[in-house]
Amino acid sequence: MSNQKVTPSRVQNDSKTSAKNTLKFNGGTCDPCQYNLQKQQDIDWTERRKQLEEICDRYRSKDGSYDCIVPGSGGKDSVYQSYFLKNEMGMNPITVTWAPHMYTEYGWRNFQRWISEGDGFSNFLYTPNGRIHRSLTSLAYKNLLHPFQPFIFGQRNYVMHMARQLNIGLIVFGENPADYGGFKNEETQWTMDPMYYVEDNRESILVSGLSLNELQEDHHITENDLRYYLPLTSEQAGDANLNPIWLGYFTDFHPQGNYYFAKEKIKFEPNNQRTEGTYSRYNSLDDKLDGLHYWTGYVKFGVGRAMHEACQEVRNGDLTRDESIALIRKYDGEFPQRYFSEIIEYLKIDSDEFFSIADSFRSDHLFTQMNGEWLPRFEAK
Repeated sequence: MSNQKVTPSRVQNDSKTSAKNTLKFNGGTCDPCQYNLQKQQDIDWTERRKQLEEICDRYRSKDGSYDCIVPGSGGKDSVYQSYFLKNEMGMNPITVTWAPHMYTEYGWRNFQRWISEGDGFSNFLYTPNGRIHRSLTSLAYKNLLHPFQPFIFGQRNYVMHMARQLNIGLIVFGENPADYGGFKNEETQWTMDPMYYVEDNRESILVSGLSLNELQEDHHITENDLRYYLPLTSEQAGDANLNPIWLGYFTDFHPQGNYYFAKEKIKFEPNNQRTEGTYSRYNSLDDKLDGLHYWTGYVKFGVGRAMHEACQEVRNGDLTRDESIALIRKYDGEFPQRYFSEIIEYLKIDSDEFFSIADSFRSDHLFTQMNGEWLPRFEAK
């Protein structure tokens, strides 16, 4: 894994020039690998399960009403989370989904199977105003080369608004960010830090690289339009008594294992071909912009989809390190051609403008141009 990898941050304050949190190394070993060794050697999973049971005991309903929220899309991880809470913890979860930009066919089918097959789950699916979401996505691409940023805003914050409205305090997310390189000491925390979803200073918030005032004056997008994109205030979060937790703190979360679990429980459908930019077929399948999101990360930081997936699978024992290196060299940075024509139509730009914007974000220390082609200065080792 490259030290250029960007780790979780307060996404609501991100701009093109803002400093990014990047992966930390100690003695040549990155934080996620050190955390993985800790999970293998030092963690008493039986004790942690007892901790989770105690938390669930405080929230479990007596009358069959919903007592926790699982945010998700019907992908492998949210299927596992909801089934685990219902069948292992005796909870009655309600699921909450922020819709993709453009559903893939298999993403939509998996979502429907999640709420209809097997145990079945009730779901709130929120689809934001299409005109506004398209505009925000296009602006995020132009200003940040981060077309997924508005989606991430909604994905992270909408569930907090829903928890507040439903008066359900317990929200169960999947993996702890420490699994991929979080903030200092985050591996010891089972609750999500409020800095992820609370912001009192509205003037500091940037959406698609623009302030709320700029969005209203220049693009006629009001703060009310952005209600569910925006984080809560500390007063709102305090009144709701929210308790967002990481299931991956209490259980040995295994993404590939979750895929086989989802396949068994709801007939989860993988991609019908190898996913562009990587070697797998079962990760991040529901949105036609998924591939673009990972490709823009490669352009800016030299870290693509294959690297993200392969390094995680090495830590989990699903790949050897040599296999991982070979896969990264073969697939990382591959351009996502499959939905490209639909994507530029969605962004309302032509292909020349698309690539001109992308190239303007390339760093000289990562890429060089030869004979009109961008070549990396780095190689997985």
